[in-house]
Amino acid sequence: MTDLDPAADQRELLRQAAAAHTAAARDVETFLRRLPEVPDPADITEYATLLTREERTLADRQAAADAAGLQLPSMES
Repeated sequence: MTDLDPAADQRELLRQAAAAHTAAARDVETFLRRLPEVPDPADITEYATLLTREERTLADRQAAADAAGLQLPSMES
């Protein structure tokens, strides 16, 4: 069955992308709350992995917002 409202599909994709980005940001926060005073190489690797995921989900969220018609003007001057 085909959805007759493509805009609704785009909004749902945007909600899913926002939820994924929120989860990724929460994972970074959780990591930072348990980070020891002196990080070891495994901590640095984990942090890099978490940041990469967070950045990817942010880009996905921005792309979904654009597709849903939420393009924002540049905030750079």
